[in-house]
Amino acid sequence: MTDPELVPEAIIDKDGLKVSKSPWGPDDEIGRLNMITPDSTKAILNHLNGTHVFDLNVEYFIGMPSWVAAGDPKYEIWMTHTPQGSINDDLSGVGAETHEKYSYCGDSIHMYTHCGTHIDTLNHLGHHGTFWNGWTPDKDLGSRIWTKGGLENYPPVIARGALLDIAGLHGVEMLPDGYEVTVDDLKKAMSEQGTQLEKGDVVCINTGRMGRWPDFDGYLLNPPGIGLPAAKYLCEEAGAMCIAGDTIGLEVMPFKVENSFLPVHAYMFATAGAQIMEIVNMQEIAAEKQYEFAFLGFPLKLRGATGAPMPAYAVPLEK
Repeated sequence: MTDPELVPEAIIDKDGLKVSKSPWGPDDEIGRLNMITPDSTKAILNHLNGTHVFDLNVEYFIGMPSWVAAGDPKYEIWMTHTPQGSINDDLSGVGAETHEKYSYCGDSIHMYTHCGTHIDTLNHLGHHGTFWNGWTPDKDLGSRIWTKGGLENYPPVIARGALLDIAGLHGVEMLPDGYEVTVDDLKKAMSEQGTQLEKGDVVCINTGRMGRWPDFDGYLLNPPGIGLPAAKYLCEEAGAMCIAGDTIGLEVMPFKVENSFLPVHAYMFATAGAQIMEIVNMQEIAAEKQYEFAFLGFPLKLRGATGAPMPAYAVPLEK
């Protein structure tokens, strides 16, 4: 019997593109993150092996690789207060004499929300002007932000994590530019690693691309990644809750589907209700052959946003 959480009912099915009704009800805004429950969280946290914590994050810095192909802003940081400047301009209003004793510093950042290690939300891409669970711009999009699907309702992403090391499967440090990870690759990696996927997993796909970080063009251009068949297999057959990639977009680029734009993204959000995590640094867990672990992700609660930075960590589980 088909699991309705894995293949939900369609609201729109047009030109081979499907937008789904949420099996978690008409008010659902988080899709498969509903698989996270107090019991599932307790089961993970009760079995942590605290001998090591793997940091899956990248550093934010001026010049870091980020999505700029569509004109989005790079990461920028600048000082808003400096010790000498505070003495000279007295923006704090406490006086130069005070700031000669109390040296004041502050700063500000500006960036695309899909920058660095981050999570994409279900309002990021849709089909034919309709998004997960029937959201549409005419009724659910304000002047600045979405009124549906933002991160204000996101829980901490605490779940079983499973690494599929596709670069390791092929005996290379990094998959070639534009390599499409196939269903066969996924199954062979599972077999060789002895890894079983479970419903509700955060599935992490290692292409080795992080080996080019932080080379801007070397990391960004023509990355390897999963294709649409692999995404459908992970969501509809393996029962993945989320899929994480070590590249800028998880999916292979250039896109293999004709006349498409981020087809894996659109399928996962609008059809499967599954989030994508990008720029997840898997170098250490791949080198240590840490194939199963607790995935701990803490997305910033940006109301109405299409994505947000998400500090993420992997912690081994007790056997």
